[in-house]
Amino acid sequence: MIKRPEECSSIDDIRAEIDRIDQQIVTLIGERAGYVQAAAKFKTSAADVRAAERLEAMLRQRRAWAEEQGLDPDMIEKLYRDMVNHFIRQEMAHWKQEQ
Repeated sequence: MIKRPEECSSIDDIRAEIDRIDQQIVTLIGERAGYVQAAAKFKTSAADVRAAERLEAMLRQRRAWAEEQGLDPDMIEKLYRDMVNHFIRQEMAHWKQEQ
C-alpha cells in the first residue's frame, strides 16, 4: 500500500516509499535507454549522435517541468545532462565501431 509522505508514521515507512519510488525511476531510466538505443539507427553522423540543439531544447523543457513541480531546475538539468551525456558517450562508442 502506497503511503503519502504525511501518512508515514516512521522513518522506515519513509525509506520504504523512497525505495519504491527509486525502483520506478530506475525502471523508467531503463525504458528510456531502450528508446535511446532505438534512435541510434536513425543517426548517420557524430553530429546526429550529439544533437547539441536537441539536447539544449530538451534541457530547457526539463527545467520548465521542474519549475512547474516546485523543484530546483538546476538540479534537474544536472541530472538530465549527466544521464544524456552518458548515453551520448555510449552511442558514440557504438557509432564509431560501426564506421
